[in-house]
Amino acid sequence: MKITFKLYATLQHLLPSGTVRNAVQIEVADNASLNDIIDQFKVPRELAHLVLVNGVFHCDADRDQRQVLKENDVLAVWPPVAGG
Repeated sequence: MKITFKLYATLQHLLPSGTVRNAVQIEVADNASLNDIIDQFKVPRELAHLVLVNGVFHCDADRDQRQVLKENDVLAVWPPVAGG
């Protein structure tokens, strides 16, 4: 199935060159977990701080569940951000 995968801030460089607006359409297995995709793009898990599917947060404990994603979903990942 096809989904959109987005990486933000210091993770953007892990997307393929030529990626526009931090997003790439990818083909994933129907039973792919969120961590399968995060690992595929070599995002260190400790840097996958905020993980959203269609704007809904998924905590660390839920990221290995299978069949969370559906066709045309958007998986977005943000690193921890420091600041004040």
